[in-house]
Amino acid sequence: MTIRSEATPAFSFHTREQNIQRLESEEFDFLIVGGGITGAGVAWDASSRGYKVALVEKDDFAQGTSSRSSKLIHGGLRYLENYEFGLVFEALTERTYLMENCPHLVRPLPFYMPVYEDSPHSSYLLSAGMWFYDLLSTFRAPALHQKISRGTTLRMIPGMKKDGLVCSFKYYDASMWDDALTIDVLSKAQQLGACVVSRTKALKPTYDSDKKITSMTVQTENYGKSGSKSINVKFKKLIVCAGVWTDEVGKSLAADDWKPWLAPSRGTHIVFSLDRFPIPGAVTMQIEDGRIAFAIPRPDYGPGITIVGTTDGPAPANPDKVEDDQADIAADQTYLLTLLSKYFPDLKLTDKDVINHYIGIRPLVRPDRGHSGEGAKNLQKVSREHTIDHGPGDSVIVAGGKYTTFRKMAEQIVDFATHGTERREPQTHDTLFPPALPAAIQRAREVARGKGWSVPEKLIERYGAAALEIYQIDLDSCDQSIQSPDGFPMLEAQFRYAVRHQMVMKVEDFIRRRQPLYLCRQDHGASWYPLLEKALADELTK
Repeated sequence: MTIRSEATPAFSFHTREQNIQRLESEEFDFLIVGGGITGAGVAWDASSRGYKVALVEKDDFAQGTSSRSSKLIHGGLRYLENYEFGLVFEALTERTYLMENCPHLVRPLPFYMPVYEDSPHSSYLLSAGMWFYDLLSTFRAPALHQKISRGTTLRMIPGMKKDGLVCSFKYYDASMWDDALTIDVLSKAQQLGACVVSRTKALKPTYDSDKKITSMTVQTENYGKSGSKSINVKFKKLIVCAGVWTDEVGKSLAADDWKPWLAPSRGTHIVFSLDRFPIPGAVTMQIEDGRIAFAIPRPDYGPGITIVGTTDGPAPANPDKVEDDQADIAADQTYLLTLLSKYFPDLKLTDKDVINHYIGIRPLVRPDRGHSGEGAKNLQKVSREHTIDHGPGDSVIVAGGKYTTFRKMAEQIVDFATHGTERREPQTHDTLFPPALPAAIQRAREVARGKGWSVPEKLIERYGAAALEIYQIDLDSCDQSIQSPDGFPMLEAQFRYAVRHQMVMKVEDFIRRRQPLYLCRQDHGASWYPLLEKALADELTK
């Protein structure tokens, strides 16, 4: 197994340059196409088993669905209705793992489920479900569920609808930084030897005499010394984790023989300032057709926001065009505001209160999914949440998935890809980011006190002990006379750290997917772009 040494380079712009050279010169056990959470998880799992892994992503990591979720880690309380106890137990186990090993990105979050006289489930049935949820978590939630009286509910949750309210239930799941978690998983994979490259598109496969795909032409974007180039990457097995671009990649593999896998669904979230929509935890809202939506407070995002979503509508044929249809966006916003007016009538939230929105596409798998052509097999349904099967040229195709269980899903994918060989055990039980663990943070606080540094708590919450490096960057490289935006202390230093350790290639990568500057402000933080562009130019020349 490949173990990281002190010489292992940081997950940076310069790492990408080195990895492009590796793509040209080495042969890999696996080439993974797709740098969302699924591809990242597979890269981590396979590398931990000692396989030689390459991963290419056509844009920035987590640019698709993996940065546009509801940003929740949860067991799936609703699955209890369908008696999917195994699925819930697995998700709750993974929730515990993530809260313990990624405390800087996955944090306990209280949920409130109001019960009204016309609610589809009685308080007695919900109470039984809550106890079973606690049991399946083996009582490892931050706290057991509670039944809360009508009066207490109204005091705790400002603006909630009073008429018909019977009580509410409080229970725990978790919030997450979905995009940043993907970056940490990829960085971990690199530490174990994976060759990870962003902004490199898979174009054309090469088949050998046995009609297996053994190499892939990829095209890198023009950055740094390597420039833009076409590379033929050699490997033993192709694994496609392209999310909503699965059919696009599939067509490049099989051309006219490809039959669509996906029936994608558009999900819109709208964003308010936490001051305008203050809630103590996530609130579950029942929709008439049986689905649910959430109002989710994120005090850890910048100055604090509340996210509301999601919708469920048809997605455009081209996932890259999801933000183009302004009529659809307006309709989704109206739909969510109407739902909020039902549950929070006293707040009188309107379009003017919405500071931002974001849209994700769920890569849902079609009931008639499949592909034809030589070597194709019937699809195998591995779980309710995702599908894995053989694709053209003995490739492996993955679609769907649940963020909470990405680690277990990756294990299944690698097992599937290596079926028929001696199984190597995955080693993905350790922490993703050691600086975030309590002992490391305690040592960092002692160091900061010794130096007389006043490190912002916001930095420690997000980066753990690595906040000290950001503070040092601020002292050494940044103009400290420039005031950072509210909720984003030492913004330029955070940005420089992200270039050095999170493979940021553009300002957009940082403001959208390493820190939520774009999401938390109506102006998307535009006045700080020139500062960050200048810092990027400086970092890329070092």
